[in-house]
Amino acid sequence: MDNTREVVAMIRSDYPEPLWIQAATLIHDQINEGVLKAGARLPPERELCQQLGISRVTLRKALNQLVGAGVLNASHGRGWYVAKSASRREWPSTLESFSETAARMGLAPQSEVLRAEAAPASFDEAEELSIAPGTDLFHLDRVRLLDGMPIALDSTQIPLSVLPEIGKADFTRDSLYTTLSDAGIEPLRADATMEAREADADEARYLRIEVGKPLLVMRQLAVDTAERPLFSSTIKYAGERYRLRTSFSRPQALGRPRVG
Repeated sequence: MDNTREVVAMIRSDYPEPLWIQAATLIHDQINEGVLKAGARLPPERELCQQLGISRVTLRKALNQLVGAGVLNASHGRGWYVAKSASRREWPSTLESFSETAARMGLAPQSEVLRAEAAPASFDEAEELSIAPGTDLFHLDRVRLLDGMPIALDSTQIPLSVLPEIGKADFTRDSLYTTLSDAGIEPLRADATMEAREADADEARYLRIEVGKPLLVMRQLAVDTAERPLFSSTIKYAGERYRLRTSFSRPQALGRPRVG
């Protein structure tokens, strides 16, 4: 970082998110916002530790994670540099599994299975998935964790006709997307809606947050290339541990007459 010698300190020791993840996110944000330019050298580690208020061990864990994600390059004896091909998007617009997202971020995904069983589809479930009411539906409810920290509650419903052998999978370690792929099934896209609301007592207990804390609730329906619904999911993210980054563009007004 030859032209920028300071990283604004925003590390919070009272946050449930580990300090090294906060540091990595902060540095990545500075790169995304153009504060840290591609090819620039970061300040010396001692300066970064002072600016961020963290130890050198914590800082190096954050920097090494960013190296693994292709955001930074390390030069022995010279310091840390912003990669010239560093991505400017924290979250992709492509459809990826929780495990794939974790791997891209250099984090270890875990799942605690709360429910994994078949039950007849309700009228609402049947309508959403374009199946008959009472059709066998596999219910998969999980707590999703990154490096041991609960991030989300994931409730998924998938017709047994889509994946008859799903009951044999061990979803404490198996990915739903990988299980589908192994059966020759590939989701084409997922249509999603999002809303914010407060956590109830059960949600707060599983996510290790206080009752009333904000949740970001995403409901999605995944379909295949034939537009057949494959599964529906409701994912409740702990608001203080999840960040969604996207961009919007405004169409160019080509040939539009001016008024006034």
